[in-house]
Formats: sequence, structure tokens, C-alpha cells
Amino acid sequence: MQAITQILAATDLSAPARHAVDRAFRIAAATGARCTVLHALELAALDAVREWFDDGVGELKRQLETRAEASLARLLAGAAGVCTAEARVVHGAPLAAIVGEADALAADLLVLGARGDDYLRRLLLGSTASRILRKAAGHPVLVVKAPPHEDYRRVLVPVDFSPASRGAVDYARRVAPGADLVLFHAYEVPFEGKLAYAGVESSLIEHYRLAARNDALGRMRQLADAAGLAPGEYTPCIVHGDASQQILAQEQELDRDLIVIGKHGVHVTEELLLGSVTHHVLDESQCDVLVICGRREAAG
Repeated sequence: MQAITQILAATDLSAPARHAVDRAFRIAAATGARCTVLHALELAALDAVREWFDDGVGELKRQLETRAEASLARLLAGAAGVCTAEARVVHGAPLAAIVGEADALAADLLVLGARGDDYLRRLLLGSTASRILRKAAGHPVLVVKAPPHEDYRRVLVPVDFSPASRGAVDYARRVAPGADLVLFHAYEVPFEGKLAYAGVESSLIEHYRLAARNDALGRMRQLADAAGLAPGEYTPCIVHGDASQQILAQEQELDRDLIVIGKHGVHVTEELLLGSVTHHVLDESQCDVLVICGRREAAG
């Protein structure tokens, strides 16, 4: 299992975004990775209002950059004696700057806050969430929602048995070594609602459910074996129902502090479904969420 060696934490210097930086430091300390803290300054808009500042735009830009560097220095103080970290202030549109820096560093993990006062607040809302997850293909994205009081201890990994599921299991073990690991799958009988509406006996539908559950259990064992997980190193959890609802229900019932989810499924229709599941989990979960892109998307 390949180790995490480079983490990129993006911040808009707001209080919520600092939780993401603190979490990045914790992961770096646990894995021995190097952590880069990035802040993007989008200052081009100041040129459009140059006349308002009596040609003092250049000085204003320098002041903003100096303040950003000072704020990052204070953040890095939290890494002293914990992990190896450095700070960078870059100029440009935040989305492009974050993805560009992740590519340049070959970052194994991109860490963002779920909320912020500026661009990170918008980063994970609406279509922009899809954009960064798409543009950051190859870089797993950790969305931090809660203050990091301790290392991750209880991890939920929803799986659909696609290649992305194997990647999710591997990354869960890399980001949270030693954590309690639950592999979760929600299943539904194809056309179950129509079968019931058509008057098919409930005992027959229950038979189909049992067959689907047994099939899922066998595939989960195969997935665990392929990931090098011994039976005592994970807990299988297979339930009947809608994936989006059941993931959130298990998050609460099992008191999880991290969800690690693959971004795409096996077929086009499943990709659309899991895409909606992923975004639903990002929006509605209480704990942090780590999103792993599928192999085909990373290659693309």
C-alpha cells in the first residue's frame, strides 16, 4: 500500500478553513507526509478600480499579500514539532490555483474546508463542487466539516464494488491507519417497487432481497481480500434501502468521524447515481468526507 507523502491544504484564512489546515497537519503527522498550505490571492479585479485608489493599487496588493503571508505563518505555528509544513501564497483564480498546485506537487491528498468566508464557501456549493472534483482527478479530496480534536478513529467506506471502491478502501487505510473500518453497501432489488405494484408475492420479493444480499456479501469479501484486509480488520455492513439515505443513517448510528466514498460507479447510469449519492453525502453528512475519483476519470 503506497504511503501518502504530499498533502495540499487550501485555505481562505477563515476560521472554518483553519479546521481543514489543522486536519491536514494531523494526517501529515500520522503518515509522515509533507504538508503545503496554500492561499490564493485573486487580485486582478483591483486593476479595474485603479482610479479609486489614486494609483495605489500596487501598494494595496503588497499589503494584502503581506497580511496573507503573516496569517499563513501563524497557521504554520500549529505544525511546529508535529509535521513538516510550508506555506505558499499564489496569485490567480482560486479554483485554477488549487488544482494547478496539486498537480505541480503531485499531491496525494487535497484538503479543503466545507465552509469559509470567501472562495472556499462557494467552492463546495452547486456546480463548483463538481468542477473541483472533476478538475482534481487523480487527487483525492478531503472535505473537512468538524474541528479535528483527534485522529480519525471510526471510518465508514460505502462501496459499490467498482474500481473506485477499491481505491476508497485503500485510501481509508492510508489516511486513518488503525481506525475502526466499516465497509458498507446498500442494495435494492431491481424494479422492486414495480414488482410489488404488479402484485408479486412479498415472499418472492424477500427471496430476491436475500439473494441480492448474499451476492453483495460475497463481493464484499472479494473486495476486502483484494485490498489485503483480514476478516478482523474490518466490519461488513450490508443493508437494504436507498444508498444516500442509508449512508447518512449509518454515519449517525455507528458514530463515524470520516466517510470515504468513491466518486463513480461501473456503468454510465451507475456513475450518474453514485455522483448524486456522493454530492448528497457531501451536502448532508455531519462528519468529514473523503472523495476518491474512479480510475477512468483519473486517466482522463
